[in-house]
Amino acid sequence: MKELPKELTAPYNGAATEKTIYDMWEESGYFNPDNLPHVTKDPYTIILPPPNVTGTLHTGHAIMLAIQDTLIRYKRMQGHKTLWLPGTDHAAIATQSVVEKKIQKEEGKTRHDIGREELLRRINEFALDSQLIILSQFRSMGASLDWSRLAFTIDDKRNLAVKTMFKKMYDDGLIYRGSRIVNWDPKGQTTISDDEVVYVEEKTKFYYFKYGPFVIGTARPETKFGDKYVVMHPDDERYKEYTHGQKLTVEWINGPIEATIIKDESVDPEFGTGVMTITPWHSVVDFELAEKYKLDYEQIIDKYGKLLPIAEEFAGMKIKDARDKIVEKLQAKGLVERIEDYTHNIGTAERTGGIVEPQIMKQWFIGVNKEFEHFGKTTTLKKLMIDAVESKNTTIIPDRFEKVYFHWVNNLRDWCISRQIWYGHRIPVWYKGDEMHIGMESPAEDGWAQDEDTLDTWFSSGMWTFSTLGWPNDTIDLKTFHPTDVLETGHDILFFWIARMILFSTYALNEVPFNVAYLHGLVRDKDGKKMSKSIGNVLDPRDLSVKYGTDALRMALMVGNGAGNDLKLGEDKVKAYKLFANKIWNATRFVLERTLDQEVAAQLNEEDESVYKTWREKHADISKDIDEYRLHLASEKLYDYFWHVFCDEIIETRKVRIANNDGKESAQQLLTILLREQIIAIHPFMPFITEEIWKYIKKDSDTMLMVTKW
Repeated sequence: MKELPKELTAPYNGAATEKTIYDMWEESGYFNPDNLPHVTKDPYTIILPPPNVTGTLHTGHAIMLAIQDTLIRYKRMQGHKTLWLPGTDHAAIATQSVVEKKIQKEEGKTRHDIGREELLRRINEFALDSQLIILSQFRSMGASLDWSRLAFTIDDKRNLAVKTMFKKMYDDGLIYRGSRIVNWDPKGQTTISDDEVVYVEEKTKFYYFKYGPFVIGTARPETKFGDKYVVMHPDDERYKEYTHGQKLTVEWINGPIEATIIKDESVDPEFGTGVMTITPWHSVVDFELAEKYKLDYEQIIDKYGKLLPIAEEFAGMKIKDARDKIVEKLQAKGLVERIEDYTHNIGTAERTGGIVEPQIMKQWFIGVNKEFEHFGKTTTLKKLMIDAVESKNTTIIPDRFEKVYFHWVNNLRDWCISRQIWYGHRIPVWYKGDEMHIGMESPAEDGWAQDEDTLDTWFSSGMWTFSTLGWPNDTIDLKTFHPTDVLETGHDILFFWIARMILFSTYALNEVPFNVAYLHGLVRDKDGKKMSKSIGNVLDPRDLSVKYGTDALRMALMVGNGAGNDLKLGEDKVKAYKLFANKIWNATRFVLERTLDQEVAAQLNEEDESVYKTWREKHADISKDIDEYRLHLASEKLYDYFWHVFCDEIIETRKVRIANNDGKESAQQLLTILLREQIIAIHPFMPFITEEIWKYIKKDSDTMLMVTKW
């Protein structure tokens, strides 16, 4: 008499089986598209957004892995030549900061004490150790990545790609060195991109000063020493007696100065008094006005956040120490009109927390508005970025983010790509006196010194979809798998990563990097609050996975999680899908117990055929949802059908028929078919438990579930 396998009679234990199953998948070689059996369809490619090597698995990673692995497993089962390529990001500023802090704490030394070569050796050691940890955590999520193609944004192949791109863009006139205003982090002593500026609310004072016949408002009196231009809207009736270019002498902080009237439509007449002075060296808006009218500008604050000699008796003082004293001097001169309480957002550096100080500096930039010849047409990088999305060559899901994308690209300024840190891709430029060499290596003769700066980390990660596929030398993978099919990531990096990937790919390859940009939202706690260690509401996906099983965590991250929307996640939700995993396990055992005596496949009777037809319609509906990136609906429909239709209705009615021998063979056959096809359909979402069950329900000719036909 046939008996159930002993393993099936015990409750399902994910913790005891998941590693064994993953090892089996990995050893099969099926994560590698070159080894897949029965490939009948075109390649399907996802390049994993590279996690920072400083991190460990968090809910943002977990949701990313759950979505992408579901898509890859689905396409693999459909017969596509699927590539999901893994990699990590060196995250230059963050990684160097972690190591420098460790050295300072343990040895009391700075990077300058140990030198560039030793610091880089230690950072590389730290980065590789961290990489091993986070990739092992990705394995624990069931991520079916092709580990044979693992990439790192700063490895030798990516370094070659970065140097090649830099030289190509320089030769096309798109990369240049010049003095422009940049975001300077006085604490980290480096430039940072606009996207690495984090705005935090600050309560401060807003000052109204008398400036000749005008009243000007500012929150930063320490920048006003060099202000000699007063700007107003040309149509402001209050100031119609003044003309553009008119000069007048006004009493100011350190005595009389000659001021020049500038009339410009960028001034908001409704803000303050409708008049402002400008500080071109320390304000992006003011710098652009100065560039427009060819005005003078002078530095007031140095790179350490201290006042320069133009401030006279305040020279050498830090901003926070000098501000009140400057106001006292202005009050003594009768130049303070009034002071109000004021709340505004102040820019801080994402990695160091330092208050960002705009500075004019000589740096390397990418000119996004510069015209150049591109595959027979004259265009700009900005136009390439706009055309890619306007043409729908790249579709953004959800489409409401297209407006956000276009707004950001249309307002994009030249991108400062040089950073004053040691870890990262060093700028491939060498100097010798007044000579400059751009290339892959230093010139052979002595006397050449390489640029000390490194490239913005987004320069290398912006090339990620094609540098990982072998550009510029290896073209087989590039031709096979590019453009990639989908880039799935959080909507919070729409601009500084997605937009830059479109920039580099359209520029270098004349094709988009991905056909679809699928954006997920933030994971919040069960009450909708942002997860924060200080609040104590952070859920660690590693703990949840161990406690409830990875399949339960994956389903909790998927169901109800529409593209672009934030997801509320509480432990109760994960626990609910642990119960669903148990339901699948118990239903499997129940069906097998009632079909053990089934010898041959039976014909379905009319009633059972109708039930099966309804399931096939549901299956087609689920497939359509996945194809159209409605994974939240597909997962919910699978859950609902299995629990409420298959278990509550179909099994309950068929077990009576089997017990009464009333159309028993047809009932057994229906249960067998429905169980098998649902386990296949659930697999992309819950891969571990379904692969484990597959061992007990597969036919002799079947291979493992992950490559079974959808």
